[in-house]
Amino acid sequence: MTHPEHTRIVTELLLRPSSAKARRDPNRPILASLLAGRACGKGVLPTTLGLAAGEMDALWRAYFIGPPLSLPDQPGETLPEGADLIALLLEARAGCFASETWLARIVVAACAGREHLWRDLGLRDRGELSTLLYNAFPDLARQNVGDMKWKKFLYRVYCAREGIYVCPAPSCGVCSDHANCFAPEL
Repeated sequence: MTHPEHTRIVTELLLRPSSAKARRDPNRPILASLLAGRACGKGVLPTTLGLAAGEMDALWRAYFIGPPLSLPDQPGETLPEGADLIALLLEARAGCFASETWLARIVVAACAGREHLWRDLGLRDRGELSTLLYNAFPDLARQNVGDMKWKKFLYRVYCAREGIYVCPAPSCGVCSDHANCFAPEL
């Protein structure tokens, strides 16, 4: 269910001026939703969304010109595999906008959460996460042909690259966890 305050903040952010390139970026509405989710205290993202101070400043200067939102203080958790996950995403980036680099860092910061990735990101629904991944990392997103949960999918691709096979079955179709990986979002 959509939170009214989240929707209000997204609308306010998208009405702000932005640079010409940021206006053309299909990731701008997703960035607005991430910021709105954080402003509403949703998800596990740190106050900086997982970005360096300079990146956060650049996001505000180009995408949502005006005073930054007041985001509640929240520390983030660092993942030991974080750099590898960021590299995985960056290898698959569309290569059109700076936001793709930011989104790689943001997505990985949210992977530290214990919920579905869209919830850990503070997004409104799984559809927003799918839009983010297909816009920013299309080659990787298209590999999720079975509509596996995104966090599980990212880790599955990461683990396969590293030669770590968590699923004991020879294919997901016969894995005992199949129903959890491919079940509808709640």
